[in-house]
Amino acid sequence: MRYQSVMYAVLAGTALSASAQQINVSFENTQDAGGFTFSPFWLGLSDGSFNLFDSGAMASSFDGIEQIAELANGDALSARFGGAQPGGVQATLAEGGAHPTFEPGEAASMSINTMGNRYLDYAAMVVPSNDMFVGSLASVELFDAMGHFNGPITIDIFGSTVWDAGTEVNDPSDGVAFIDGSDATLGTDENGVIALILPGGQSYLDSFVGMTTATGPVITQSFGEQTHLGRITITPAPASAALIGFGLLGAARRRR
Repeated sequence: MRYQSVMYAVLAGTALSASAQQINVSFENTQDAGGFTFSPFWLGLSDGSFNLFDSGAMASSFDGIEQIAELANGDALSARFGGAQPGGVQATLAEGGAHPTFEPGEAASMSINTMGNRYLDYAAMVVPSNDMFVGSLASVELFDAMGHFNGPITIDIFGSTVWDAGTEVNDPSDGVAFIDGSDATLGTDENGVIALILPGGQSYLDSFVGMTTATGPVITQSFGEQTHLGRITITPAPASAALIGFGLLGAARRRR
């Protein structure tokens, strides 16, 4: 992705295989007050063959993307991942306050046992919206082929990396999820394809300014392509941090 950075640092120590590794995954909504919110993040650790979604394809081709993008519901995605990756690991990263969503300035982290899985995928809804989401177009390689951790890893989420699922017409008055007074089960079917929301959707994003979200905050600012929306950080869990070896440079890779 043009503005999404996956950066790797090198740590010294003794090599630790992926099969024994616990990692910490954290997310922070880096927007100022009045910005957009993120739903809890679905996380899936796999062998690298799982394909979360494809740009230019219909979301209906990938069970769970429509449900995540429209209602922040990860049940269908979880079922698809479980069937495709019987040895995989799934988790939900949520904010621990009064609401599980990540409002501007909120953050949370969790520890996950990788169970030998080298790759990470993630997905979350952008709130409010008809069908916007963020997700890993390419799986993130946590460990190299030798089992060395490729981290710490930072995934920066910008406005340019927000996706429109193409499943529901972008209309702030029709079926928007998590806007006070709006029925999220409504909305007009779009039958489109997955595409980046910007730059074409700028007026749609701007139309939310002044609206009140279901959890209380009022949207006072929109975002553009280069707006920094959030950050995912992946590090070794404290118990194993001292054992991490020299992390070789890794890369986000396509699942095939």
